[in-house]
Amino acid sequence: MPGWVAIAVGAAFLQNLRSALQKALTAEAGVLGATYARFLFAVPWAVGLAAVLMLHRGAAPQPTPPFVGWGLVGALAQIVATLLLLAVFTRRNFAVGNTFAKTEAVQAALLGLVLLGDRLSGLAVAGLSASLVGIVLISVRAVPGSALVGRAALLGLASGAAFALSAVAYRGATLALEGTQGPLVGPSFTLACVTLVQTLVLTLWLGLREPEAIVAVLRRWPTAALVGAAGMLASLGWFVAFTLATAAEVKAVGQIELLFSWLTARFGFGELPSRRETLGIVLVAGGIVLVVLAG
Repeated sequence: MPGWVAIAVGAAFLQNLRSALQKALTAEAGVLGATYARFLFAVPWAVGLAAVLMLHRGAAPQPTPPFVGWGLVGALAQIVATLLLLAVFTRRNFAVGNTFAKTEAVQAALLGLVLLGDRLSGLAVAGLSASLVGIVLISVRAVPGSALVGRAALLGLASGAAFALSAVAYRGATLALEGTQGPLVGPSFTLACVTLVQTLVLTLWLGLREPEAIVAVLRRWPTAALVGAAGMLASLGWFVAFTLATAAEVKAVGQIELLFSWLTARFGFGELPSRRETLGIVLVAGGIVLVVLAG
């Protein structure tokens, strides 16, 4: 099994853990507060790791204009994606909410092709297509007289699009660095930079619009600290994998998070997706096998 596959699976597990903690935190600190916690409490971990690795290597990566551009796009897109995902959690159960956002793999493939010139094999495309069918099963409503696609589905698709854009942008940013040494220095440097930007943006926004959200997060710092740590480690895993494979391939393998989220929904939150939703989740996750075989 390629090393990037194992890294992506580990990142998916940590991302599911972060999402579960954020879902619990949302009930106490709100959607904005839970989003803020993910970035604020990741800063010490991200900056500390980057500093240690650069000291060990004796050199720091050299940012370039493309790095700055891609980094800003990825940072802002991830903020929007996280907000939308947490909004979905308030409308659908945990497993289904995560599955909506997993359209990012299909959307990342398209964005990677257009923006970075990434190419996918026929088998990888087949895997992404199977996942898309699963998304349709979950998204389309079966209630007579209701809208074909509900608000939660639209929010989830938008979240997936924003996550896809951030994934492609982070890959572009890391590849645009100069003077990187080893597989961890570049990704950790990128992660530290974008996490600082995200925290600054949200601090300014909340300070002006919802200062009570900052207070709520700080009061619940034990849970918020776990959110930040899990989020930072998951992001580091994604960033490393992005340097070894296309964003679409990495995110397709990361769809194993759907299995983790189904188990979390069932045994952690006491939620049980319907049979149609479960079939959709299985199809989405099944696309992983084809993508791995293609790699």
